[in-house]
Amino acid sequence: MPITRRRALSAGIAALGLAHPCVFASAWPNRTVTLIAPYGAGGSNDILTRLLGEALAARLGQGFVVENKAGAGTRIANEFVARAAPDGYTVLHAAAPIAIGEALYPKLPYDAKKSFEAVVSTAIAPLFLIVNANAPYKSVAEFVAHGKANPNGLTFGSPGAGSAPHLTAELLMRAVGSKGVVVQYRGDAPAYNELLAGRIDGTLTAISTAVPHIQAGKLRVLAVANEERTPLQPQVPTFRESGLPTVVGYGWFGLMVPAGTPTAIVQRLNAETNAVLGDAEIRRKVEAVGLQVRGGTSAEFATFINSETNKWAQLIKAANITAE
Repeated sequence: MPITRRRALSAGIAALGLAHPCVFASAWPNRTVTLIAPYGAGGSNDILTRLLGEALAARLGQGFVVENKAGAGTRIANEFVARAAPDGYTVLHAAAPIAIGEALYPKLPYDAKKSFEAVVSTAIAPLFLIVNANAPYKSVAEFVAHGKANPNGLTFGSPGAGSAPHLTAELLMRAVGSKGVVVQYRGDAPAYNELLAGRIDGTLTAISTAVPHIQAGKLRVLAVANEERTPLQPQVPTFRESGLPTVVGYGWFGLMVPAGTPTAIVQRLNAETNAVLGDAEIRRKVEAVGLQVRGGTSAEFATFINSETNKWAQLIKAANITAE
């Protein structure tokens, strides 16, 4: 092959190689995208993932299928996505435990800070301080006073060790200087059964399971651990309004992709998801399962995850919390 032709061919190949990521990203998606849900079917994460998948498929003209990989505190799903090709066709609908796992499990098969790219925050699950309606305390101040007057302190029910409800309850006890214990149950429903029976003082959990009992006058809501009041229960004050500004904690969800995914794909998935989350009907359906819509930029979500990781790692160490 003449040298000039060889050089031209080499230059053409090099140019194609340099252009490939951009060309690939602009064509995304040109086949089915798999959304990985870290929990089983029927829960709020699964429902939200399916809502997003249906809406994104309609907007982008490609299939978005949901695959549930439940178990191990979301670690199974996280590892699966961390090992997937960084091509935009495997997307994790991450949950709060991804920011907690590093402090609880020292030998994770992935690096939560290096194995993923943050795409967009999708929703939070506000945590409410819920008590038995027959209990004498009707405010956060009275609840705290009850705990301090009790030699054993406060007792909380939690849906699992190291969960956002567990850690937020620990955060509350440390903020008010009260002793206490967080009893671990397998989910919200068993914790509410204990609360209804009067065997624990309160729970700091998502509200969806409690709503029928609240409406029946059997349970009472005292506060929400959001930064601001939530549209889910706008009449409920925050802990900040009750004089406890550091008691902020909630479950959360957001889209993440394997590290190395082209920036153009991350940006497009962010923009399309924000458009979906801005739809009034989607918002209504999300709030119906006890979640509060978020959205925002990829950078904002990355900063949030880093903040959550540092915050809970400090608490886990200070309270000597271990996984089950």
